[in-house]
Amino acid sequence: MWLLWITSCSDDILNRAPLTEYTDAVIWSNAELMEAFLAEQYANTPVMVGDATCHFLWGYVPMNRDSRAGDQRYMLGNAVTIQGPVLTLDLTDETKYSDGAQINLVENKANGISSEGGVMEWWENAYYTIRNLNDFIERAPGSPLNPDLIQVRIAEARFLRAFCYFAMVKRYGGVPLLTKVPYPDSPDELLYPKRNSEKELWDFIIEETAEIADILPDISATAYGRVNKWAALALNCRAALYAGSIARYGTVQLDGLLGMSAGEAGGYFQAAAGSARRIMDDGPFALYNADADKVENFKNVFLKKNHSEAIFVKKHGGNGHYSGGGQSVWSWDVLESPEPTVWGVGNIHMPYLEFVEEFEYANGQPGTLDRDAIQQGLWTMDDLWKGRDPRFYASIWTNGTAWEKAGNGIFGTGVIDMHNGLIQPDGTIIQGETAQYAGVNATGTQLVSHVKRNVVNPGFGIMKYLDPSANNMVWFGESKTDYLVFRLAEILLNYAEASFELGRPEDARRAVNQIRDRAGIALLSAIDLEKIRHERMIELAFENHRYWDLRRWREAETRLTRSFSGLQYILDFTTRKFKIRVVNDVDGTTNPPHFYARNYYFPITKARTGANSNLVENPDY
Repeated sequence: MWLLWITSCSDDILNRAPLTEYTDAVIWSNAELMEAFLAEQYANTPVMVGDATCHFLWGYVPMNRDSRAGDQRYMLGNAVTIQGPVLTLDLTDETKYSDGAQINLVENKANGISSEGGVMEWWENAYYTIRNLNDFIERAPGSPLNPDLIQVRIAEARFLRAFCYFAMVKRYGGVPLLTKVPYPDSPDELLYPKRNSEKELWDFIIEETAEIADILPDISATAYGRVNKWAALALNCRAALYAGSIARYGTVQLDGLLGMSAGEAGGYFQAAAGSARRIMDDGPFALYNADADKVENFKNVFLKKNHSEAIFVKKHGGNGHYSGGGQSVWSWDVLESPEPTVWGVGNIHMPYLEFVEEFEYANGQPGTLDRDAIQQGLWTMDDLWKGRDPRFYASIWTNGTAWEKAGNGIFGTGVIDMHNGLIQPDGTIIQGETAQYAGVNATGTQLVSHVKRNVVNPGFGIMKYLDPSANNMVWFGESKTDYLVFRLAEILLNYAEASFELGRPEDARRAVNQIRDRAGIALLSAIDLEKIRHERMIELAFENHRYWDLRRWREAETRLTRSFSGLQYILDFTTRKFKIRVVNDVDGTTNPPHFYARNYYFPITKARTGANSNLVENPDY
């Protein structure tokens, strides 16, 4: 039965500490256990962290309901503590996947999502969590919880439920909207529900978050990491912006099950702008701007904790995963850092040259390189990259970037060496993992493992979120930086986009310029929609926005169907400068990236429609 896992979840939840010793009846009659149950549902909403979709813990994990959950590689690859938060990077125009992950989406980037699904699924686990949240919402009013806390805790549960549905609707469009707990003797319409329309889902999320924003408390240091009123307004703002885009740029399909009328776009954009305005005007937030150095300042947005820009975070800290840290850590550093890393798995996502070129110069000039000119003569790294938007240096690392733990290369210690090839004094070029001339290796320390595995590296890595103090030589689950679920910069960008869509370009320009001023880059004297989208690409790079933005703007077919390129740095032995080669088709020419129109919606899948005949499959699957 399709909902068998829903009806059994109250037993399953008891298999996880600290609730293992208690019956269902005891939990709902004990205030402390009810608080623990709600805390469990925070953990059971991993999609808040980079759209990760499951947990990884040794042994049985009750929320991993997917049919693949018995496969340890599935849990490692999708888990919130391990590789799950980086998966959307595999699909975007931001980065190329390297190798070494338990799961990668390279095939899906080239061939699309098949009718069997299996890509970032948020269905079984979603309804498992939703069932638990519905149970809490129903039972809490008659519980022994402190009466002053009951409505607040219910509002928290409603937020988590809304976030679960937000993660579903942006994947599948309309899905069954369940707000009651199904039992074996429930009516068929509850056990085998039909899909609600996409519009009904967006409206539910927007209405729920608007209502609970007036119930939830303000942010406070003692409740840092717990849902507050501003988090509810931030989700309201994001969801309304997405809905407006779907209405304006999408199409109505399946007799209204998917898409919305274009005439409704304005109302959604107005709702997004209104929520953003409340956060901007009334919230206790400001763009983080504590450091004089603009590069360090932007780095610290993601490294510092409990600062003025953070609206809602997933807290991380304490012990690493192997030392009992559990869900309080994640794995960003070991995956994205330069060498050395355990097993050589760092630099797992390599930004494309095209994406790197999107970073402007600080004076506002476009960052596009003259590809013919840079392939002539010899260059220093400063020649290539000086004068860029400070966010470039805070978001990207490349050959010559300072990194304290970098091994001894051609720059000395503490600097990343990713040259690939050596020009000998006679002008010939040697390459290879072990090739060298006069004691100088033909391959820089950063690229040895990639050359050995025949991985084409575009010449860049991700600096954003990297913690120089992280231990990258142990295992996964050592990153302790907080994950920013919502931050003020996103709200300003949401406001700018919604305002421009509503015909208020000056409001949009002022919001974008607040971000550019903080970044240390020239302000805009005029604005259009493309400039707003560009600013969003740069400011929110690698933060799990780009893939979903391209989908909601219906630009993925063009932006993600193309070949991408990179740079090869070839060291000149005599001058210690570099010959630059532009490397085309870094993803390969056999199956280059391709986004298919049907993938604007994920498949419901035959397994689910077969188990519940009331579910209608999405188009073209």
